[in-house]
This record gives sequence, structure tokens and C-alpha cells, in this order.
Amino acid sequence: MKVEIWSDVMCPFCYIGKRRFEDALQQFENKEEIEIEWKSFQLNPDLETNTAINIDQYLADVKGWTIDHARDLNAHVTQMAAEVGLTYNFDKAIVANSFKAHRFSHLAKKNGLGIEAEEQLFKAYFTDGKNIDDVNTLVKLGEEIGLDTTEVRQALESNAYAGDVKHDIAEAQQLGIKGVPFFVMNNKYAVSGAQAVPVFEQTLQKAYAEWQNEHPKPKFEIIEGESCGPDGNC
Repeated sequence: MKVEIWSDVMCPFCYIGKRRFEDALQQFENKEEIEIEWKSFQLNPDLETNTAINIDQYLADVKGWTIDHARDLNAHVTQMAAEVGLTYNFDKAIVANSFKAHRFSHLAKKNGLGIEAEEQLFKAYFTDGKNIDDVNTLVKLGEEIGLDTTEVRQALESNAYAGDVKHDIAEAQQLGIKGVPFFVMNNKYAVSGAQAVPVFEQTLQKAYAEWQNEHPKPKFEIIEGESCGPDGNC
């Protein structure tokens, strides 16, 4: 059963939602039959990367808040992240446009490493204070998850996978997705936001039950005969 997850690298609730969903999936008895696909979404496509200001200042400027209010909100989110085992260092976070990171994610997905790429990108942004709009940074992240560094550099120095990112964003608009994280299960059930683990568990169970009815496993009438098994017995 497919689970599609729309998210943006710079969304703090997306990383928290990822962990909570993973906790729910770990407890799901049929987890080996779940296929996860990450989808691109940009909260601020017009954002210009600026390494000269911190995230508190950026939020204060964009939202019209005071610096203290921005710090208080980030401190609250940091505590939420800690509750699911994540470390947020907003004091090190670099204000960066996420489009290039999304292209990197699609490259990784093509190579069967989409989930690993999402984890590395979130960690790079929220924990390690790395610039996710920097080609060298993304090449290094690609190397860490097993991607070919030449392929990553060539893709990011061109316009490769830009169409894939835009397609995901257009699909989100068609579905009426206005915020992330947004989880779609079996193309029927959706969970919006970093919901509690039980919400993910219940939705997974409901969606999977319907999917299982729609995709029953074949039942064979077996006529036994001489054969060899994977344990080497013949």
C-alpha cells in the first residue's frame, strides 16, 4: 500500500511528523507491505537564500513578530522535536530556498534512496546548520547516503528534476493541500500535520484494511512434489 508524504525541508513540523509516522509504522504489523513516497512542497518558493541572518530574524521580518516572540516559538518547537528524539538547533539554521534540495530528493528517489535523502536533508537543516541550497553541501549529503557524487553534482548544476518538483507541487494544489506535512494513504485517507502517533496508527490500519480487500493475496491449491528449499534441503 502506498503512502505519499508531501513536505518541505524547512518545515519543522515535517521532521516531527516524519518521526511520529515512523513510530506508528514501526508498530504496524504489516509494515513490510507499505511503500513510502516523499513528495515536494514549497512553503515559500520565492525565498532568497541568505546566510547573513538567522532563522529568528527571518521569521520576525516575514511575520512581523518581535525577535523574542520568534525565539519563544522556536524554543517551543525545539521542545516538541526533543520529545520524538530530534535535536533542533535554530541558532545554526541557515535561511535557504529549498528548491535545489527537492531536486536532490528526486534524484535520490530515482536511485531508490528517497527516504534516506529526506532524513539527511532534515538533519542537515535543523540539526547541523548546513546550507541546503548549496551544491557542495548536497553533493556531500548524497555521498553519505550512497549516491554517485558526479551524478549529484551534474544534476544540481543543471536544471535536472525541476519538472518533477513542479509536478509534485501542482499535484498538491489539485488535491487542495495547503500545508505540510500531508500524508495520503492508499489514495483515500489523509492526515494533515504532525499528528500524534495513535492517529497515524488508526489511519494506517483503516487504509490498509481497505487496500487488503482490494488486493487479496492469491490462494493456490498446491499439489506437493519433490523440490528444493532456500535452506538447502532437497
